[in-house]
Amino acid sequence: MGKVTDNLQPKDVFRYFGELCSIPHGSGNVKKISDYCVEFAKEHGLKYRQDESYNVIIWKEASAGYEDKPTVILQGHLDMVAVKDADCTKDMENDGLDLEADGDYLYAKKTSLGGDDGIAIAYSLALLASDKYEHPALEAIFTVDEEIGMLGAAALDLSDIKGRIMMNMDSEEEGIFLAGCAGGGTAACTVPVEKCREKGVLCKIKIDGLRGGHSGTEIICQRANANVLMGRVLFRLSQKTGFSVLSISGGEKDNAISKIAKAELIIKACDADTVKNEIGLLEKDIKNEYSATDEDLKITVSIENQENSYDVFSDESSEKLIMALIQLPYGVQKMSNDIQGLVQTSLNLGIIKENSEGVVLYYSVRSSLGSEKDFLVDKIKAFMRFIGGKCEMSGLYPAWEYVRDSYLRDKMVAVYEKMYNEKPKVETIHAGVECGIIADKLGKLDCVSFGPDIMDIHTTKERLSISSVERTWKFILEVLKEL
Repeated sequence: MGKVTDNLQPKDVFRYFGELCSIPHGSGNVKKISDYCVEFAKEHGLKYRQDESYNVIIWKEASAGYEDKPTVILQGHLDMVAVKDADCTKDMENDGLDLEADGDYLYAKKTSLGGDDGIAIAYSLALLASDKYEHPALEAIFTVDEEIGMLGAAALDLSDIKGRIMMNMDSEEEGIFLAGCAGGGTAACTVPVEKCREKGVLCKIKIDGLRGGHSGTEIICQRANANVLMGRVLFRLSQKTGFSVLSISGGEKDNAISKIAKAELIIKACDADTVKNEIGLLEKDIKNEYSATDEDLKITVSIENQENSYDVFSDESSEKLIMALIQLPYGVQKMSNDIQGLVQTSLNLGIIKENSEGVVLYYSVRSSLGSEKDFLVDKIKAFMRFIGGKCEMSGLYPAWEYVRDSYLRDKMVAVYEKMYNEKPKVETIHAGVECGIIADKLGKLDCVSFGPDIMDIHTTKERLSISSVERTWKFILEVLKEL
């Protein structure tokens, strides 16, 4: 029985995409897919370099007649946001994806697809593997851990890169060329926790059924965030009855809008009805508030009958945690005054996780203005200091600033108009891409980010348009031919 991708066009692109999907490659789990790219380079006799972070660079000489043309960088990232449905038993650390096609769409059963950014790698490998296409000298830069703070790009040594023209294929809307993006980083906010012994019954609270999404592209949609809602649930209960926090967790990636959050509370048996009633009332309000964006949102409560003793958060620690969850800013902070419809500054509470120090809240912070980003981070740090916690920044990356004059962008616009008899859109976005980091390292870079249509990235509803992949492939070949 053949693979789902065997009969899809362009054949070589989907063959490589299928092979990439067979290798687990969630962020932080990239050695296997990096080694696959190294073996590809060896098999095709291409010069390559793999660094300690598992970034891979592959070089290919120009085709005949293009030796004097400027070198072109092909760029994408190897990692994906690996998420799955609650009832999916797949081990995302060790298992490949189960691909299915439905009409024009390719998807993975009960998991994310990784079209972001597997399709960029597949395009590049198809170009590097064949001698039948016309192109300048190529430098394919495959980075790692882009989805958890662009860590690979930050560690990348580009001293041996000649190209100053880069085609970044990490965008998800055909016909839209990106020419700038926000800068940002990850804020890890630690709420210190002291423990004490309490007796009571175990109450489990779960928030799920949310739509989720990418915290850069979908933050403007103002969808529900399970982590933020859990803070609201705990605050509501704190106003109505007593409880102790036993555990709390939520989300999977700092740059994904959290779809699920869980908390375990220890309550008095006599308060069980109050807890259920209050959460039921709050669920009705929240479902009404998010009826247009998260119609499947639900809050479930289960309470055990058996009373036991537990090591729980102290009352002071619980209060600090709840205050952090409801008082730290979340979502869109400012819209751009220069570009209509563009989010200028935002933050997303993507993960809640416990460690030896306490509870850590991981925020993805973004802004196209460095000063606004810095002030937002300062506000977060000030609040955390006030409650006796701390905030540490990591994965900082610069904004990719729009430039008025671009040879590559002009050429791509002209080719698009010639092929499709319509103008593409040129935009800047709030989501982060690696162009800013690479441009900063190279000193000067003429760059455009583009790609085929991919819907609902970073979620289990992710879908890749097959026809758009083919049109974009033809477009790439024509651009390289005319550069």
